[in-house]
Amino acid sequence: MRIKKGDTVVVIAGKDKGKKGKVLQSFPKQDRVIVEGVNMISKHQKPNQQAQQGGIIHREAPVHVSNVMVFDKKAGKGVRIGYKTLTTGEKVRVSKKTGEEID
Repeated sequence: MRIKKGDTVVVIAGKDKGKKGKVLQSFPKQDRVIVEGVNMISKHQKPNQQAQQGGIIHREAPVHVSNVMVFDKKAGKGVRIGYKTLTTGEKVRVSKKTGEEID
């Protein structure tokens, strides 16, 4: 999976199309990511020992990685990601649009 925690991504499909946000968590086995402020759901919480007060809690739900693209500041839009090996042998992610390193 080419998208990591901390990346800024733009949603390219679904009800939140066009929204930008930061990746809070990634789930590589399910090919899903949680993006800040995207795909919000309402969870009904019962009062219990940990959360004394119940009620409706709004939180982000996972989005499939095929519906997001990494946002490149230089290009000003979502870009595809490739890999490049440096002379030191280190493998880095690069933007296919601008050729610049991402990280």
